[in-house]
Amino acid sequence: MLRGGPCGAHWRPALALALLGLATTLGASPTSGQRWPVPYKRFSFRPKTDPYCQAKYIFCPTGSPIPVMKDNDVIEVLRLQAPIWEFKYGDLLGHFKLMHDAVGFRSTLTGKNYTIEWYELFQLGNCTFPHLRPDKSAPFWCNQGAACFFEGIDDKHWKENGTLSLVATISGNTFNKVAEWVKQDNETGIYYETWTVRAGPGQGAQTWFESYDCSNFVLRTYKKLAEFGTEFKKIETNYTKIFLYSGEPIYLGNETSIFGPKGNKTLALAIKKFYGPFKPYLSTKDFLLNFLKIFDTVIIHREFYLFYNFEYWFLPMKPPFVKITYEETPLPTRHTTFTDL
Repeated sequence: MLRGGPCGAHWRPALALALLGLATTLGASPTSGQRWPVPYKRFSFRPKTDPYCQAKYIFCPTGSPIPVMKDNDVIEVLRLQAPIWEFKYGDLLGHFKLMHDAVGFRSTLTGKNYTIEWYELFQLGNCTFPHLRPDKSAPFWCNQGAACFFEGIDDKHWKENGTLSLVATISGNTFNKVAEWVKQDNETGIYYETWTVRAGPGQGAQTWFESYDCSNFVLRTYKKLAEFGTEFKKIETNYTKIFLYSGEPIYLGNETSIFGPKGNKTLALAIKKFYGPFKPYLSTKDFLLNFLKIFDTVIIHREFYLFYNFEYWFLPMKPPFVKITYEETPLPTRHTTFTDL
């Protein structure tokens, strides 16, 4: 990655004028008529990954095809949750409520167990921040996320520092319908989104952008099960969310309009300077210097550049700026228009 320069003031006046120009061009409100939260963009197929993008830990090493269950099978649906990177740090990150979520299934007819989870192809850092490559004019993103299905449930992994609990019972027929939905969802929802962006920490605060991560996949799966007539148990379920808090976002453009031959050079430089300090650090000194640059930009100058739907947005940050929460999202209510056959 290129090294970002100090978050100095020499480019900020020009950037302010550029953003003001955008607002003037688009009207008094630069996002007038914008739908909030911004809908997550889906695609007609999953593209091949770029060879430049490499994962330290292989994605889905023991993955297997989703089986077809017999219609009369009775299948337990299990809530699975454990601290992220538990294999490396044990329960350490669990103390900060940084949790990974998945769904488990147990067939009473065959006695077999299955796990399905959704996570990053190239680890979290690559999905959250880009690489600044000398051979590329624009930030380069290694960002894909996908579902992984495999036979077996690692009971110790989920129980020891997390949760393994029964949330519902379904038929084999319902499982097969959900399996088809998972395949379609996996082919059209291709990228990971770390942040949930809101106007403030209150329950009624406007949400500007939704995250798209492991917990989001679990919630979508539960919702789909409810649509197919599943009745869930009345238990509390909590999920990790990483929030950014900002005023109304300003749409900036896509890679071509910002970084292309006819792009906005001032804005392009500002975005690169913003992402520069987020590169992996090689020493404690390097980390501290980059942290100070990030603090200056996000907290002092209240600026954040969000990449969402392969487009860039400017977030005018406001207190409390960034927050990790572990909050309840109730299990969905069964849809009475469907029956679980």
